[in-house]
Amino acid sequence: MHYVFRFVLAILAVWRITHLIAREDGPWDLILQLRRALEASRPRKPVGCFYCLSIWIALPFAWFLKGDAVETVIGWFALSAAAILLERLVREPVELKIEEEDRWDVAVKR
Repeated sequence: MHYVFRFVLAILAVWRITHLIAREDGPWDLILQLRRALEASRPRKPVGCFYCLSIWIALPFAWFLKGDAVETVIGWFALSAAAILLERLVREPVELKIEEEDRWDVAVKR
């Protein structure tokens, strides 16, 4: 598999898993129960913070990139950063406003 393709796949996987754990409840509230169990056993911040969680989720995907030691460490932080940027892009819902011109106003202006 080409390195760029691996990197894009890893970015999407890191974002998806991090988003699932940090922001979603999951089917039958399984992820919510997992998050509550993790929050009870550890400080809440790493589980509820998308930024903190993305660092740890990106770690196994850094090995998926199949580089040497330096590339793996850099890839680890790059995957986390890319997931954070992707989260910032899709965090706010997209709102579309479609405004129609009044046809009578157009006719009057002519």
